[in-house]
Amino acid sequence: MRWNNLSEDGRAASPALFGSEVVTRTFDTPEFRGITFHEVRARSILNRVPGASRMPFEWTVNPYRGCSHACVYCFARKTHSYLDLDTGIGFDSQIVVKVNAPQLLRKELGGRRWQGEHVAMGTNVDCYQRAEGRYRLMPGIIAALRDYANPFSILTKGTLILRDLPLLREAAAVTDVGVSVSVGFTDPDLWRTVEPGTPAPQRRLDVVRTLADHGIGCAVLMAPVIPYLADSPDQLRATVRAIAAAGATSVTPLALHLRPGAREWFMSWLARHHPGLVRRYEVLYAGGAYAPTWYQRRITRQVHELAAEYGIGPAARGAARAIRPAAIRDADTPDGAGAAAPPEPAATQLTLL
Repeated sequence: MRWNNLSEDGRAASPALFGSEVVTRTFDTPEFRGITFHEVRARSILNRVPGASRMPFEWTVNPYRGCSHACVYCFARKTHSYLDLDTGIGFDSQIVVKVNAPQLLRKELGGRRWQGEHVAMGTNVDCYQRAEGRYRLMPGIIAALRDYANPFSILTKGTLILRDLPLLREAAAVTDVGVSVSVGFTDPDLWRTVEPGTPAPQRRLDVVRTLADHGIGCAVLMAPVIPYLADSPDQLRATVRAIAAAGATSVTPLALHLRPGAREWFMSWLARHHPGLVRRYEVLYAGGAYAPTWYQRRITRQVHELAAEYGIGPAARGAARAIRPAAIRDADTPDGAGAAAPPEPAATQLTLL
C-alpha cells in the first residue's frame, strides 16, 4: 500500500500525508466482522478543495478513508486506488482511520495561517460510519471547532450523530453549524441492495426528527436520485412526503452521478440485480459522469414542486449549514416559542456530492 507521498485528495504531495507507522487491526464483533482498520497518524487534516470542484465550500476534514456503508454508487471509491487498495470490496472493508485527527485539527485551527473558514465534513466518506462508534473521533473534532468558534457542517447517513447532539448544541451557540442527512429514496428493497451498510432510510429520517425536536434544523440531501429505480413520480412523492413529515428544513435533490471507480462498481451491481437497465444506463451516462442536464432539471423541478406542496423548500446556498443559536436557546422552552422564523429559501440547488 502506498501510504506515503499522498495529499488529502490522493494526489502526489510532499511531505507525505501519513507517517510511516501503520497499525492494522481487526475486531471479531458482529458489526466489524470482515472489516480491517488501518490506523495512521495523519500529517495534515484540513484539506483544501480543488478550485475546479463543484463543491460550495473550500475546506474539508475527513477522519476516515473507505466506508463500511458500502453504497455501490459512492464517488469516493476512486480514492482507495491511490493507496493501492481495491475500490470495490476493499473500499467497503479496508478502512483507514486517522487516529490523531482531533488533536491535529486543534493544532491547525490554532495556526496563524488559518482564517476561520467554513469546514465541511462527510462530503467524501461518512464521518459517522460504523468505525466512529469505536474510534470516537468526531467528539474531539467538534469540540475543537467549537472551542475556536469555527463554522462547520456535517453531511451523514449515520444515526450515530445523535450521540454528539450536546456538542452540536454547544458549537451552535458560538458559531454557524449545519447538519444535513442524506436520504435519496425510501424503498426498503432498493436500500438493502444499494446501501447495505447504512441505517435504513426511515432511521435516518428519525435523526432529522430528533434533531428538529431539539431545536436543530436539519436539511435533507435527496441523493442520489437513482434513474429508473427511484425516480418515478410516485417514488419521488413518497420520498418527499416522508422527508417533510420528519420535519426537514429543506430538501435538495441530486441525481446519481458515476465517476470513474464508482461507475465500474455500480454497473457491475446493476448487471447482477437489474440487467435489463444496463443499456439504458449506458445511453443515459454516455456523456460522462453526470446525468444529462435535461434529466437533472426534470428531477429538480419535480422534487421542488412536491416540496412546495408539502410545505418545505429547496435549500438556499449555504442555508443548510446554519443552525441559529437563537433556535437552540429557544428549544429549551416547552414549545420552542420565540424562535426566530427561518428565511424563505430560494429555489437553488446545492451540489454537495
